[in-house]
Amino acid sequence: EMIETQLIASGITTIAGVDEAGRGACAGPLVVAAVILKNPYESSFDGVKDSKALTAKQRESLYEIICENATSYSIIEIAPSEIDEIGLHKSNLEGMRRAISALAVEPEYILTDGYEIEGLSTPSLAVWKGDQVALSISAASILAKVFRDRVMENLDMKYPGYGFAQHKGYVTRLHQSALEKLGVSDIHRRSYANISTLLNK
Repeated sequence: EMIETQLIASGITTIAGVDEAGRGACAGPLVVAAVILKNPYESSFDGVKDSKALTAKQRESLYEIICENATSYSIIEIAPSEIDEIGLHKSNLEGMRRAISALAVEPEYILTDGYEIEGLSTPSLAVWKGDQVALSISAASILAKVFRDRVMENLDMKYPGYGFAQHKGYVTRLHQSALEKLGVSDIHRRSYANISTLLNK
C-alpha cells in the first residue's frame, strides 16, 4: 500500500513527491524533480514505479503521462561547479528546496526519498526507499531520470568521446578510460575521488 493512501484518508490531498537523479555520477548535473499528482490512484499512473525498475522506453512514456496529468511539477538542475562548491549532500537538499518552491501549487505535505529537508514550512516526511513505497516519489524519480538522461545525451554531442550517451556520466570502465585519454572536461565534478585523482596526477 502506498503512503499516500494514509495521507489522503486523513484529508491531505495535495502531496508533493521529490526525488533526484545523478547523485552517483561524476559528470553532468544533479537533477531534482518535484511532482504533485492530481489523484495518485488514476489508472493512467498504473505503470509508475521506481524508475530503476523500468526500461528506458517505459520511463519515456510515463514521463509524458506524468507531465500531462500532474497538478504541478518542476525539474531543476544543479551544475557540477555548485556540487563541487557546496558538496553533494547540501546540493541535493538545496535542489529539493528549489524544486518544491518552483511548484505552481503549494503542497500540503511533502514526501522525499530518504533525505530529510530541514527548514521547510510545509510538513514533510523522509521515506526510506521512497521511490518504492510512495507513488509521487516514484513519479518524481521518473521525471528526474528521464530529464537527466536527455541532458547527458545532449552533452554527449557537445563533449564527444566520453560516451556520456551510454553511461550518463556514471563511473564505468568506458568512462574512466575516456577520462585517461581525453582528460577532465568542465562538466566533470572535480570533488569526486576519481576526478580529483586524475587532476592531481
